[in-house]
Amino acid sequence: MHTKLYLIRHGETEGADAKRYKGHIDVPLSQNGVRQMQRLSKYIHKLIAHSSQSTELNAVYTSDLSRAVKSAEIIAKPHGLKPVVIKDLKERNFGIWEGMSFDEIKHKYSEEFDAWTDNPLKFSPMRGESTVEVKDRAIAALGKILSKHNYQSTDKNSPGSENIAIVSHGGINRIVLCHLLGIPLENIFRIEQDFAAVNIIEFYDDYPVVKLINYRVPSKQPAGKQNTERRTQTGKIQNA
Repeated sequence: MHTKLYLIRHGETEGADAKRYKGHIDVPLSQNGVRQMQRLSKYIHKLIAHSSQSTELNAVYTSDLSRAVKSAEIIAKPHGLKPVVIKDLKERNFGIWEGMSFDEIKHKYSEEFDAWTDNPLKFSPMRGESTVEVKDRAIAALGKILSKHNYQSTDKNSPGSENIAIVSHGGINRIVLCHLLGIPLENIFRIEQDFAAVNIIEFYDDYPVVKLINYRVPSKQPAGKQNTERRTQTGKIQNA
């Protein structure tokens, strides 16, 4: 008996093709993003229904940004659940860089840009957060969530095996995956997280086993339209 986590990135957002750092900017899902999440919702519902363990989704957690909330609502609806909002699952705050493209940052804030490339994990833009700061809040939030659903909980009313979903953002998911895989944080730039992608992690006692990474339910639209992120030569990711 164990806990299974469906770690999900929200669907495509409006204006995604512009490839800008959105961070805390509250942009809604695009129509395609809604369709992506509907396909993923059906996929997850089918997986859980045919599980040899728990056959229900017990809880859905989400960032408080609307693109994640709407995505979480689509995941939760077939299970009669209401998503629980956790603010610390919010995407990284890029401060004065919010809404800018990679090239705009490079040209307008050249000194800060150089500091960022020299220390990408600890540098924070003005009024923003560093990757390390985001990790601290995200992993703390993850720990609180898992403590509620771990079958070893000291709560006598805690069920034996549960399925839970977390709907968050590309940056948060990469950080969580690095943490669960036990690899250094700088490896976040080696992990893809496409729109409406799901990662599946099973917890045996306190030991996480990553079963699936960055799976997207196929659609009929041409390949290449699903992921609008572009990885730069320095390893940074646009459209976070």
